[in-house]
Amino acid sequence: MTNWVSCQWQDRECLGKLDGDRIEIYDGSLFDDPSPTGETAATDEVRLLAPFKPNSILALWNNFHERAAAEGQTIPATPLYFMKPVTSVIGPGETIYRPRGHQGRVIFEAELGIVIGRECRDIDAAGADEVIFGYTCVNDVTAIEFLFEDKAFQQWTRSKGYDTFTPLGPVIDTDIDPAGLRVLAIQDGETRQDYPVADMIYSPQQIVAMISGYQTLRPGDLICCGTSVGARTMKPGCEIVISIPGIGELANRFDDYAD
Repeated sequence: MTNWVSCQWQDRECLGKLDGDRIEIYDGSLFDDPSPTGETAATDEVRLLAPFKPNSILALWNNFHERAAAEGQTIPATPLYFMKPVTSVIGPGETIYRPRGHQGRVIFEAELGIVIGRECRDIDAAGADEVIFGYTCVNDVTAIEFLFEDKAFQQWTRSKGYDTFTPLGPVIDTDIDPAGLRVLAIQDGETRQDYPVADMIYSPQQIVAMISGYQTLRPGDLICCGTSVGARTMKPGCEIVISIPGIGELANRFDDYAD
């Protein structure tokens, strides 16, 4: 198992491999054969950051059979996706903030994230694992009322693109098979979402292959695989943990801005 992390250590931002309670420090680019420095840090000596800075973020909607059935949605003929700004990314332990002046609902969505490791265009599903670097936990946060505020145009980017609205981490696991994974959202200790990756309409490999037919994917692109039933409203002060056993737990607090 290889778990890549990014962390703040000794007043610098470092790339590393997590091994138990220690991190092996690396130099170079995550997607271009980084090399070990020979340094190690204890996990209690560092602050974990988002494990990478995405070049772009693509996020799926209506990609689970259970949710499609519950909401009366038809099965899409292709992956349905939108894009989120990279400025929305935060890491483990950081706070998700309600947009200033907004009093409506802000919901969490527990998702599996695909991290692309090699540039690709027009690949097939059988070759997708060759370009997938690994997998991580994602919380696709949504200010839900903004989505439908204008009846003529659903505002996916606005409702999901605010600063702090894409927590991800704590690691990128490069060795795991996603097919048997489960994705959970735990709100203040209570499990709200718990669904299998196997219920996806389009598997991670199919998602990568089909999207690569529409656009070039590059190292560092993040694809959020969509969520299933159980997404809920967050209240100020609550903690949301996105847990994917085998990958890790991504914990963030939700709150209003202080000013």
